[in-house]
Amino acid sequence: MDQGVGISITGLPAHFDRWDDLLALIRRAFAYMDGIIDPPSSAHLLTADTLAEKAKREAGFLAIENGRVVGCVFALERARDFYVGKLAVEPRLQAQGIGARLMRAVEDLARERGKDAIELQTRIELTTNHAAFARLGFRETERTAHEGYDKPTSITMRKVFL
Repeated sequence: MDQGVGISITGLPAHFDRWDDLLALIRRAFAYMDGIIDPPSSAHLLTADTLAEKAKREAGFLAIENGRVVGCVFALERARDFYVGKLAVEPRLQAQGIGARLMRAVEDLARERGKDAIELQTRIELTTNHAAFARLGFRETERTAHEGYDKPTSITMRKVFL
């Protein structure tokens, strides 16, 4: 467990049962994207049940402050890397390094499992996210379009371990 600044980072426990709270956190963290990104965020499609199912297939990490979940990230193990998704931090706590600490937890897991990279996608319109991920060592590898779109809607970014 990573400790510091009153917020601890921990693996998602097997007995976790606060899926409604986690869903609410993700929706709050992703709300700023509404009306900015097209198509809308897949966070709108999540339910407490689909989050619980996601946790059965993917590694999850939580940021905890005084017993409250204030951040999360999920990572799907693939052959050579982990695919990172649903990185969310409570809006009042954003830009304080919590997202970076959650990403470091994924990177540590990837290294432990012998992977050489972690990868994620971010939307074209979210330029501040591009810059934040670049500061964490991610580099753009491709641009892709969601189904039904004829121009890129997402940027794939990858961090390769040296």
